[in-house]
Amino acid sequence: MNVELRHLRYFIAVADELHFSRAAERLGISQPPLSQQIRDLEAMLGVRLLRRTNRRVELTDAGAAYLAAARDILGRVDDAAELALRASRGEIGELQVAFTRSTPLIEHFSRAIHAFRETYPAVRLALVERNTLQQIEALLDGRQQVGLLRATTLPAPLVSHKIVDDPLVAVMRADHPLAKRRARGIRMRELADERFVTFNRAAGTGILDQFLAMCRNAGFTPRIAQEAGEASTMVGLVAAGFGVAVLPRALRHVRIDGVVYLAIDSPDAASELHLAHRRDDASALVKVFTTTMLAT
Repeated sequence: MNVELRHLRYFIAVADELHFSRAAERLGISQPPLSQQIRDLEAMLGVRLLRRTNRRVELTDAGAAYLAAARDILGRVDDAAELALRASRGEIGELQVAFTRSTPLIEHFSRAIHAFRETYPAVRLALVERNTLQQIEALLDGRQQVGLLRATTLPAPLVSHKIVDDPLVAVMRADHPLAKRRARGIRMRELADERFVTFNRAAGTGILDQFLAMCRNAGFTPRIAQEAGEASTMVGLVAAGFGVAVLPRALRHVRIDGVVYLAIDSPDAASELHLAHRRDDASALVKVFTTTMLAT
């Protein structure tokens, strides 16, 4: 026979009450089975835990030592149960989240991340910056659980949820003739004769595909004068006169003298920020993070 948790609970009840009848009532059992369980426990341990007389029950030295250990064991069992429950609700653990470089500039990102950390303070967010293509690879091979990326075509094992629209703007030199329209914005077809600075394909951004689709919808094929891998580099190239760029409005925070950001009056002039994860990921952490990002 092995010592079981019930033996510990019975012993602690008797040790607390120092009275078998009261302990039995507390446990919801009759006194004879309780007395037998205590005798079984002592037999398994090979020591007397309680000293019984007709008038009183008291702990032996061995019983006092065993009582402290028994309380500790049951406390650990209860703690383990609580940890399991919290993990099942997505309240503890670590979540690997990647984001594109411009994502933290979007107000929704900072607001939602702050809300998540306030609601789930015991969850560690392991954040890492990756471009869209890198995120797709990391999601597929398990190096990350959640990706915050621009809308793009995803492989079948992945699924995404739209979080927010990030409007796209035209970035041009302040001395450009169209820059005078800064207050009311421009239409995409007005850029048909411009030279453009764009992301290169290796940057893995969905912005390039969005830009090309906008040009098609406006009825022209863009003349690409220069490519770059970083949005801040593109803004610098615009300032140097290489052409016009179309970038998320959030990048207005990139301040370079002589450059202006103009709203584009077009229904497709918005880049969708998506949250992506594996379709078969049943993690409670992924679920609560997704819920928070969509609801904030």
